[in-house]
Amino acid sequence: MLKRLSKLVINFGLIPSVYCLIRLYFLLVRIRVRDEDWLVDHLGGGGKAIIAAWHQRIFLFMSYAKRLGVFSPSVMISQSRDGEMIASIMSRLNIRPVRGSSSRNGRKALAAMVADIAHHQLAAHVVDGPQGPRGVVKEGLITMAQLSGAAIFPLYASVSRAWVLKSWDHFLIPKPFSRILIRWDRPLYVPEHLDAKGFETIRLQVEQQMRQNQDADDRHWGWAGDLL
Repeated sequence: MLKRLSKLVINFGLIPSVYCLIRLYFLLVRIRVRDEDWLVDHLGGGGKAIIAAWHQRIFLFMSYAKRLGVFSPSVMISQSRDGEMIASIMSRLNIRPVRGSSSRNGRKALAAMVADIAHHQLAAHVVDGPQGPRGVVKEGLITMAQLSGAAIFPLYASVSRAWVLKSWDHFLIPKPFSRILIRWDRPLYVPEHLDAKGFETIRLQVEQQMRQNQDADDRHWGWAGDLL
């Protein structure tokens, strides 16, 4: 369905209209942000950061993402037709698309992100995208932090009421008049030198922390704890 929709939007030049509809839709949703100062202080001190988020929650961040545009963050977006639509919308939020895919020539895409971080302070990474498994932090996040020296800042989005799509990640769409909590976690650091065992240990630690904290925020709204 998404592929048909993206084809229609691109072919008929509807991306500006879609963007405006999204902005209008989020006027019906109340958003609260917690602990943003951890990121702002880190960047203000000259540090570099990688925002780590779940694919399932991308749409919940759409309204908040505009606030991060002041830092002009980069994000990896696939070179597919769907990615073309998403990249265009991201550009309107002052988020810089780096075109590539972890599932297609992943090393090249990862190298492009590391090179971008060398010249900019902030990047964003979808830790279990683009095809899952849901709730599993892939190696790309850890490698990116290891090679760039940037701190990992997990970012969580939870919602009081949402539609859960029948996609691989159970994608969430907030319902009108719902409430969204955007919450930052403390920075996580990856050592430059790691053997295979140490690398996997850190990957699992990041995954466990992100899953537990996301689950805690979801339970605040009464979700059963099985979204991830």
